Amino acid sequence: MHKKGYILWVFLLFTYPLLSQDLPGEKTFLLEGSVKGKENYTPIAGVEVRTDKGQYTTTNGLGEFKIKVAIGDWLIVESPDFETVRHRIGSNEEISVLVEDYEPSRKQLRQETHQVFLDSAIFYKKLDIEKSIDFVVQAISSLGKRGNKKELANAYTVLGEIYQYHKQYDLAIDNFKYALEQRRTVKTSLLLGKTYILNKQFKDAENIYESLTDINRMVPYQRVEMFEGLGDANKGLGQIDRALDFYNEALKIAEKNQIAPKVTDLNSKIAETYAKEKRPVEAEGYFSNSLRLSKQEAPQRAIQENEKVADFYSEEKRFDDEIQLRKKSLKELKQLPAEKVSSGLLDVQKDSITPQRINYKIANAYIAQEKLTEAIPYLERSIAEADSEDDLVVQKDATRKLSEVYRYQGDFNKALETYQEYVSLVDTLYARKEQEISRAVRLNREIAAKQNQIASLEQDRELTQSKYNLALAEQQLSEESNKRQKWVIYSLIFGLLLMASTAFFYYRSNRQQKLANNLLALKSLRSQMNPHFIFNALNSVNNFIAKSDERSANRFLSEFSVLMRAVLENSEEDFIPLAKELELLELYVKLEHSRFPDKFDYSIEIDENVDVGAFEIPPMLLQPYIENAIWHGLRYKDEKGFLKIGVRQLNADLLQISISDNGIGRKQSAALKTSNQKKQKSKGMGNIKKRIAILNDMHKNKVDVSIEDLYDDATGTQVILKLRKD
Repeated sequence: MHKKGYILWVFLLFTYPLLSQDLPGEKTFLLEGSVKGKENYTPIAGVEVRTDKGQYTTTNGLGEFKIKVAIGDWLIVESPDFETVRHRIGSNEEISVLVEDYEPSRKQLRQETHQVFLDSAIFYKKLDIEKSIDFVVQAISSLGKRGNKKELANAYTVLGEIYQYHKQYDLAIDNFKYALEQRRTVKTSLLLGKTYILNKQFKDAENIYESLTDINRMVPYQRVEMFEGLGDANKGLGQIDRALDFYNEALKIAEKNQIAPKVTDLNSKIAETYAKEKRPVEAEGYFSNSLRLSKQEAPQRAIQENEKVADFYSEEKRFDDEIQLRKKSLKELKQLPAEKVSSGLLDVQKDSITPQRINYKIANAYIAQEKLTEAIPYLERSIAEADSEDDLVVQKDATRKLSEVYRYQGDFNKALETYQEYVSLVDTLYARKEQEISRAVRLNREIAAKQNQIASLEQDRELTQSKYNLALAEQQLSEESNKRQKWVIYSLIFGLLLMASTAFFYYRSNRQQKLANNLLALKSLRSQMNPHFIFNALNSVNNFIAKSDERSANRFLSEFSVLMRAVLENSEEDFIPLAKELELLELYVKLEHSRFPDKFDYSIEIDENVDVGAFEIPPMLLQPYIENAIWHGLRYKDEKGFLKIGVRQLNADLLQISISDNGIGRKQSAALKTSNQKKQKSKGMGNIKKRIAILNDMHKNKVDVSIEDLYDDATGTQVILKLRKD
């Protein structure tokens, strides 16, 4: 059945009869109009509108168009969805084309397909990030090369939500920003502000939220989120009084509109803010409210609030109250379905709200009260539950704590046995961390590829739009020849800017990816150093035990525990003060000397002109070199050797650290290694070389290391390490 188009014309009363004639030299003007369905005034997008003189355009997503015409021109409206309409221009009044019996076009069906893809992306957001991004790519592709801004904004907002959920905050921010460029919405602005908060960009978050304060059309829930976000931003900036004002404003709106979850959350946030400011009376009042309100919500939310308040009690050293509340959490956890317990209740709390973690915290509270006997069963339960849930982190921490408890009780056999289990767990955790790092690197590569694919689709869309604009410009060249060069130049500049922007963002993305990979690699290498160091040190303890030298073993183990605690505290740091590293090295050398007193003496000489406080050094950077000097140089020397560590400052920005020994030398040491096939090759020197290479790549040759023979007969070894100040 053919569809008919009806054109409603409105023109000025003073139109002259000759106005309809096609006179030469007639002035042109910009005619505005729209094409809609007659029954429900549905805008019809993509309709071709042209004149008999060659002017051409199409309707936008709202069914609107603008075209340059002159009085007397024929206007032709064409679409596959209705019969072609022709009319002669008689005035400059706006035209409205109403189409009878209009049915959705294929383009509208494509738009529906686009929404289906977005719905699928949202469904898979928490389940599979790669599949979720794939659906967003398909949603953008389904729009074709002329997708309207509203649909593009929706797609990029969904993509930003996916990245935000998976903690890819930089990518989430970029996509939210692009969505806002296409179409500004309150929802996307709130999501961008929240992502800034998660990425600790508090000033940017404050600016985004403040830009929404003058908008009146927000629903109450959005207004609560806005004031809550302003509170979070100001709290992050250290402006506590302003943060509390915003939280209270949000709480007032939430209570007025009976938004129960937000009332609970805001009471909890206000309590946490007071607790941070060391105002426990006010904090406890609001925590009481949040505890009471959380009981009216889902059981998971009540348990989450219990743990928040228990943490507050722990900070206030109210250990009995803490223990009572955590035991209540354990009881309520047992009443939840198994899948909710194993997943950790809530994504944001899955590291803390598990039976094994709560048992561990209860044990810590007992230990803080020096009730070691009461702590042991909870540590054992924590270890057992962590083992059943494959939670190596909690299992490691609880095992280490149990070893310390046995040591405090004087049960050194159990302490040593438990500590050995802890060391084994550290090794297992290290292997798993390596796998996780490998998976993270692979996932980052795949995400980058997906993002590049999306960027390519956007470039194609923008390029198509550019071609369309150029085509319109070319249609007007006959009447505007004097503007032709300007249009070409402007188009070229736009293309160059687009290419430059794309290259810049691609370069920045690659640079950020490289930095992330370097940080992951450094963390992996540091994680390898700790087990390596622990195993070598435990060999020394085993040596004393083998000699039945219990006093030396106990003394060595005591000093080793001090060293180990300091090493573990520094293991997460990229750099530590040089003074702290030298203290650890002195303690390490002292321990090794106590084992081999007849093999070497040592000295640590620090030049009086050295400004030790001005330099920082990667932790455990020097220890492998000293270990090599003792174990592979001095230990095999017939007579007693000497180890010398010297520190001197070459200039204001350059420090030199030398490690020299008069041992058997690298050549003889290598020969001994070859003949002893049973010994494993140390990973220490390989790891240290990798760390130095990564650090120099990130910090522009900050560390320089050279190794040479100390004497002409290839005996003795000297390591020279030069450290530059940032």
